[in-house]
Amino acid sequence: MAELRPSGAPGPVAPPAPGPAAPPAFASLFPPGLHAIYGECRRLYPEQPNPLQVTAIVKYWLGGPDPLDYVSMYRNLGSPGANVPEHWHYVSFGLSDLYGDNRVHEFTGTDGPSGFGFELTFRLKRETGESAPPTWPAELMQGLARYVFQSENTFCSGDHVSWHSPLDNSESRIQHMLLTEDPQMQPVQTPFGLVIFLQIVGVCTEELHAAQQWNGQGILELLRTVPVAGGPWLITDMRRGETIFEIDPHLQERVDKGIETDGSNLSGVSAKCAWDDLSRPPEDDDDSRSICIGMQPRRLSGKDTEQIRETLRRGLEINSKPVLPPINTQRQNGLNHDRAPSRKDSLESESSAAIIPHELIRTRQLESVHLKFNQESGALIPLCLRGRLLHGRHFTYKSITGDTAITFVSTGVEGAFATEEHPYAAHGPWLQILLTEEFVERMLEDLEDLTSPEEFKLPKEYSWPEKKLKVSILPDVVFDNPLH
Repeated sequence: MAELRPSGAPGPVAPPAPGPAAPPAFASLFPPGLHAIYGECRRLYPEQPNPLQVTAIVKYWLGGPDPLDYVSMYRNLGSPGANVPEHWHYVSFGLSDLYGDNRVHEFTGTDGPSGFGFELTFRLKRETGESAPPTWPAELMQGLARYVFQSENTFCSGDHVSWHSPLDNSESRIQHMLLTEDPQMQPVQTPFGLVIFLQIVGVCTEELHAAQQWNGQGILELLRTVPVAGGPWLITDMRRGETIFEIDPHLQERVDKGIETDGSNLSGVSAKCAWDDLSRPPEDDDDSRSICIGMQPRRLSGKDTEQIRETLRRGLEINSKPVLPPINTQRQNGLNHDRAPSRKDSLESESSAAIIPHELIRTRQLESVHLKFNQESGALIPLCLRGRLLHGRHFTYKSITGDTAITFVSTGVEGAFATEEHPYAAHGPWLQILLTEEFVERMLEDLEDLTSPEEFKLPKEYSWPEKKLKVSILPDVVFDNPLH
């Protein structure tokens, strides 16, 4: 629950440095991290020292549901000469470390990121006659912040968020989001680390799909060229009724050319997926398949989840040779270099490391496999094949309903435990499938109808007997209730 009030932002006098010498009352009134972000806001809006704020009544660190302490809302006059309309500018406070006393984020020094290293912003076109900013964007930002805090996944410029609902709960076509650097707010060095500002950009479903098939940065650049779809500052207009491809059909050609030239930099998704080992009967006591009727499925170990996380991260490094990190990589605290020691790996079940020690799980070569996806996940298979594997890359599906993971790899990816001799290999519930270019081309022909999933009925099955591979597209209920 939140309330709306003037911010009462601190004045321009800098607070004392955090530490034992700072008077407790003063430090409480002027949290240094908060003050640093206010300073950047005051640079942009010197005439609005006390903007309206949506404030969490019960702070997250006191058990409240909202991770963001505040969302400030400013009136931005735009830039008529640059074709930038007047709009409302929202800025979050809480994804970065505001306090430096470990109440929310563990303080790890000033050289790295502060907290998660970023705050969210959003620019909403101001409607004629609108005298106060709508507050629904604050709840949208809280929803994204909850995802970050719960999953420990951070956002980067070019990321996309599949929301599947109008951002303002209206009938709008703006139902998904891309993220980019805020065009005005500069990175801030706080006493607790660096903070950058990532701006939410509302997009239509067709624009989201284009970002998935190509890349988010490319679609953001196209949005900047269309004034009514965002313009140079990428301002969201919830009343926009046309996609950029309907406004300018030539833009689709640029996307198609980009996909052909660059492929996709979407390296994986959270999905409803599963796999079965058809090589042996299900009653085998040593079964490590994703769905085990009447028995507890195995879980991903900490090292497995770290490798999958690295797989997803490295898939975005377009200029580097695709490499899957080795399973037995030794990392201090099992953590990535850009993550604070207190962060839990986003792909790791809370109890996974305790269930099966990593060294006791052997990598198994499988003779035959059956892959299962829901309709939304299955629709991404052509993207996985055309946009990733044909460009020498990899693509991972990570189950949102369990510890299952499926990684497709091409022959050019190093470090995979699937090989051309043994193209199907499993490490616990993590399956890797190596596909040759010839087989990928054939699969793309056979799976062509997946690009128009509304045209077929579920369940749908595809099979390549000589490859001992089967793919099923199933209703969501199968994944929501494995025993159904």
